[in-house]
Amino acid sequence: MLQTLFVIPLRIGDVPLFGFGWLLAAWAVVCAAGFAWAIRRVGFNADVRGYLPVALIVGLAIYLLPLLFPKGLPIRGYGVMMLVGVVSGVGLAMYRARQFGLNPELILTLAFWMFLTGIVGARLFYVVEYWDDFRRNHPDLGNRIVAILNISEGGLVVYGSFIAVMIAVAVFVRKYRLPGLALADLIAPCMFLGLAFGRVGCMLNGCCFAGVCEVPWSVQFPWGSPPHERQAALGLIDLHGLKFDGQPSDPPVISHVVPASAAEKAGFVRGDRIRAIGGTVREYVEGGEQHWVTFRREVATIEEARAALLRAHGAGARIAVEATPGGESPPRIKSAEWELAASPPSLAVHPVQVYSAIDALLICLFLIAYTPYRRSDGAVTEHLEDEPDDLSEHQPARVRRRRRDLGAHSHAAADIRVPPRRGMSATQRLEALGRSSAVI
Repeated sequence: MLQTLFVIPLRIGDVPLFGFGWLLAAWAVVCAAGFAWAIRRVGFNADVRGYLPVALIVGLAIYLLPLLFPKGLPIRGYGVMMLVGVVSGVGLAMYRARQFGLNPELILTLAFWMFLTGIVGARLFYVVEYWDDFRRNHPDLGNRIVAILNISEGGLVVYGSFIAVMIAVAVFVRKYRLPGLALADLIAPCMFLGLAFGRVGCMLNGCCFAGVCEVPWSVQFPWGSPPHERQAALGLIDLHGLKFDGQPSDPPVISHVVPASAAEKAGFVRGDRIRAIGGTVREYVEGGEQHWVTFRREVATIEEARAALLRAHGAGARIAVEATPGGESPPRIKSAEWELAASPPSLAVHPVQVYSAIDALLICLFLIAYTPYRRSDGAVTEHLEDEPDDLSEHQPARVRRRRRDLGAHSHAAADIRVPPRRGMSATQRLEALGRSSAVI
């Protein structure tokens, strides 16, 4: 697990990088040069105008970044793997587009549609699902909007992304008058290739984890990771020698104290009610550097107690716990402070993210190998039975008519013609692909 690869500071010395700084100025120069070259080459057409929103969105993100990340821009492992998945998937789609006789530039346009709508859909689904938490944790409207826009801390649901992408693809197919099944055959392996890298990102992020196991190839996640927090919530592991039973909103009454732990040596017993938790820990501060930070938090629920106990971790850190013994009247305050050793990891779990990555890669390779033998449009997507080469004479009449009709849509679409026959020479293949090139 490696959630954060590194942190880019907001400033280098006295020079600002983000906000109204050098990076925004460099982006403005790059955009101006790029648009000038494109307009000189093809004019200010619809394709060139389509990149204007991208330039504005990136510029706005650079300007607002200090508000979203006051401690520096964290480069997340999940985000890097998602980027690798997008680039590899789009690259494979562009390569396959030539085999289908489709202009690769149309794939770039489709990729932009899918990427943007996928991120928006995934975040929107998460916000709707956890709207009550957003309202409770961020009562101020301005802070709530900032929290909604801050996706660096997680909060992307794949179901929302899938729904949004399917809608975007449907609109794209209708806009450019493309055969949907043929396009699905083209991009299906590419989506699984991207999924394979995305699941590696899940491994780095510690999300989408499996259950506890004892197999030799099991993995453990560090203290404070999603699997560790989940196991603590289920009572499978302790937090500094303390366990709690009940709902997250119940009072933080100790249900179990690990024998011979520092908590037991400090005098805490079953039935004590936690009042406050504090400590001294190493945390990132302004500029992306780590410093010792002291905190103290009064807790009223099990959820708050667990969050405070999880915050105190790492060799050399200290934790302070205040509690009142159960059944005493009037209650007396019981407090103790001790130094922590290395924080233990989670229990061993199945590396299900690796399983999924391997599955997705195998499906991608299978679909690529099956493509030359598909019977009709949509066969790759639906895993239909194997057939000979996808040549004109072996296709149903309705498929041949659809492919012929596609060529009549001039600038709005691209020819998806029959792949060249396997018996052709390299020169003949290039000539065949040239005759089926697209005009957008």
